[in-house]
Amino acid sequence: MAYVPPLRAAPEGGLFVPGGISVMSHHPVGPPLGAPAPYPAGGPVLRSPVGLATAVTVLFGVVAACDLFALYADSHIYSLLDDFLTIQAGELKRADDLYTTAGRLQGLATTATAVVFIIWFYRVRTNAEIFTQDICTLGRGWSIGGWFVPFANLWLPFRVAAETWQASAPQTPEGTLREISRAPVRAWWLLWLLSLAVGRTAQTLYNRADTPESLQQAAGTVMLGDLLNLAAAALAILFVRKLTRMQRERAELGTFTAVMPGGPTIV
Repeated sequence: MAYVPPLRAAPEGGLFVPGGISVMSHHPVGPPLGAPAPYPAGGPVLRSPVGLATAVTVLFGVVAACDLFALYADSHIYSLLDDFLTIQAGELKRADDLYTTAGRLQGLATTATAVVFIIWFYRVRTNAEIFTQDICTLGRGWSIGGWFVPFANLWLPFRVAAETWQASAPQTPEGTLREISRAPVRAWWLLWLLSLAVGRTAQTLYNRADTPESLQQAAGTVMLGDLLNLAAAALAILFVRKLTRMQRERAELGTFTAVMPGGPTIV
């Protein structure tokens, strides 16, 4: 379990863990490494993503558990269809009910996780523009709206995530941002897109299946989709925890760059 420092008051009454830290500065460039990071009164306030990150981590764990249950239900149907002619009607119905229950649990867990994840995503994106403005080229609203734009939602959330990741990177002793590999962000996003594509293909196959063979093919594709979703949930946990840790470390050091009086400009 990561260490969470005790609450400490900020200049304007903000808190970083778990509330926020107020930042005050009259200069366009942040203070030296390790120095306090002041803002003018009424300026932007960093808000801790730690509590939300914990909630998101737990919810992704629930999603992963539902995926495991779904894999069991998928494999049960798949094995029954190996010998379709000898299956009892009641046995097949129980397997189908189990499959339906697993799907509903997945839907509920995914919906709850998506809501809390987007709240966390908006918070870390807002913090990122306080850390380093010139990296965040998209407005903070895209951290929410980007998920709901057809077709663009295959790219926009990743772009926001990548910019937030880079803006939250630790600084060198010279005050420049360190180059942090975006591999965790890319891996999570690509695997999530792949799980979506396979899942939709599997659903189409399942809806069109009219023979034991086609039903078994659909069940196998559903199993692959659930496996990919499970892996994507694990990578999402790593992404959330790593980005949250980077932001907490930046806030504790009090090092911010390109912070203008009155707070950051929202694009």
